[in-house]
Formats: sequence, C-alpha cells, structure tokens
Amino acid sequence: MRILIIEDNPKMAGAIQKGLESHGYAADVSKSGFEGEELAAGEIPYDLIILDLMLPDRDGVDVCRNLRRRCVETPVLMLTALSGTDEKVAGLDAGADDYLTKPFEFEELLARIRALLRRGEASEGRLLECDEIQLDLYTRMAKRGDQEHELSNKEYALLEYLMRNPNRVLSRAQIAEKVWDMNYSPGSNVIDVYMSSLRKKLDRGYDHELFHTIKGAGYRFGVMD
Repeated sequence: MRILIIEDNPKMAGAIQKGLESHGYAADVSKSGFEGEELAAGEIPYDLIILDLMLPDRDGVDVCRNLRRRCVETPVLMLTALSGTDEKVAGLDAGADDYLTKPFEFEELLARIRALLRRGEASEGRLLECDEIQLDLYTRMAKRGDQEHELSNKEYALLEYLMRNPNRVLSRAQIAEKVWDMNYSPGSNVIDVYMSSLRKKLDRGYDHELFHTIKGAGYRFGVMD
C-alpha cells in the first residue's frame, strides 16, 4: 500500500513516514500543497493521502477540493491542529474522508488508515482470505492450513498486495509502485528475494503452489488452472 503524506513540518512528516514504513507501507512526503496535489493526481496512484490542513502555500481544504475536481478518488485523511467544528466541516465538505486532530497517538492514525482502506470492502473485516491463505491485517500473521507464519514488514506488504489482486499477472514495476517506495531500482532483485521468502513460508510442503513466476511478465498469485 502506498501513502502520500502532504505535511510541511519536517519532524511530523518524518515521524509519520518512518512509522508507516515500519508497518509495511510505502510512504512518500510532500512539503507543499501544490507539489502534493500534483503527486496525488499523478500517473502513479496512491492508496491513501494524509493531508495537513495548514500548508505554507495553500490550505489543505483547497488541495482536497481540487483533487476531487480532478476526479482523484483516493481516500483523504486530513490532519489539523485546529479542533473547531467549522474546520472539520470545511474539510469534509471539500471531499476529505476522515479527520484527525493533532496531537494524536500513532496507533489511532494506523487504525483510521486501516478503516479507510477497508471502505468498500465491508465483508473483509480483520482477515483477508484468498485460496488457502489467511492474512490477519492486525497481527500481520499469515496462515495456510494449520501453520501460522510471522512475516517481516515487506513480506506482509507484498503478500497483501498479491492477495488483493489474485489471478492477475503483476509486473515488477507494478509491485514496486505499490509495495516499495519511489527510490526502488528496476534492476534490483529485491522483489525476487521477498517472493522466494514467501514461497518458503507459504508454498513449500503443500499440494499445489500459489506463487507463480510468469517468465518475462512478473508474478501471479493463486491456483493455476
């Protein structure tokens, strides 16, 4: 999952980015409203936008309103140091999906992010299930059959992306955009390394494979016909 943080306070932005990355998200930071809007509306889609209300060049309400006018439907979580009802109403009316008042506990931010990412998938709940694998979105444990497996942050992020896109051939570029940050090098074999790690934990010893390499194209998750 890729998240864009539009926040001009370097300390705040850095803390949020570091915290999200430690929980398996790919996170980019923009320090201005104009730059943030262009990134959010760019060719590489984000799964969620964290948007500060008070930015140096324009306020977050304008950024959010413009994104909606540009048909960007990415969920927006707005942050503000202002606790007044008027500010919250203005942000929500501009198209924001949720509001969080500073200061906040990071666990609450994570909970709100999970809730926004689940919208439209009401049947999902806590567990993501596909074929024979269950992924607990809270504990980040994967289960196949009777075996539970602890996952690293990147293993979790990669498996979640694959399970949300079953039976699709996903290129390394697509995986890099969603699971790794923008500094990922196309010549790196890091995706192959983590795919191999998931195979060892969740494919080895079972009757049929779920993780497939499609030569010259990328990877496919799911039962092969």
